[in-house]
Amino acid sequence: MYKIVGSVKSRAFRVLWLLEELGLAYEHLNFAPHSEEVLRYNPSGKVPVLVDGDAVISDSTAIMTYLADKHGGLTAKAGTLARARQDAMLHQVLDEVDAVLWAASRRSLGLSKMRDAEAIRGAFEAEYARNIDRILTQIKGPCLMGEDITIPDIVLTHCGGWAFVAKFPTDNAEFKNYLKTMRARPAYQRASALAQS
Repeated sequence: MYKIVGSVKSRAFRVLWLLEELGLAYEHLNFAPHSEEVLRYNPSGKVPVLVDGDAVISDSTAIMTYLADKHGGLTAKAGTLARARQDAMLHQVLDEVDAVLWAASRRSLGLSKMRDAEAIRGAFEAEYARNIDRILTQIKGPCLMGEDITIPDIVLTHCGGWAFVAKFPTDNAEFKNYLKTMRARPAYQRASALAQS
């Protein structure tokens, strides 16, 4: 059985949702980043961490790709053009949405203490909105890559929730509808319920 280490209110949620979509059994250890428990698995203290037997894998994208490839779901087959397109979309979401949210909310950067903090935050918000609009022009169906949910959908939906918590305005109606569709999935609901338990 897989073991997932990390708080539900972190990128670990992505992995938990993917596991629910794949219908796989797992044990969830709901530990905060940099806690003693997490440091036992990952010296950087970052979450999520996947334990598969003796193997320990960190980084939500690496974990999701490993699990999706291993179990043949939520991904196009490696080495195909469809996979190259999916990976391109995944990296676009990571580079243009996840990275913007990460930089804007990273306390260690000290943005809130800078003299022009409001202008900097406004620049991040504008960049986020532009990037969401650009990504939405590429949607191929109800999901980013077409009819079926894939890893990029999990990452983008998680980022949409992160943006809401970070109070980034999301005025794009199409994006709101996309998020509503993704959050209505039973697997998403089961993963979300872990935050309540």
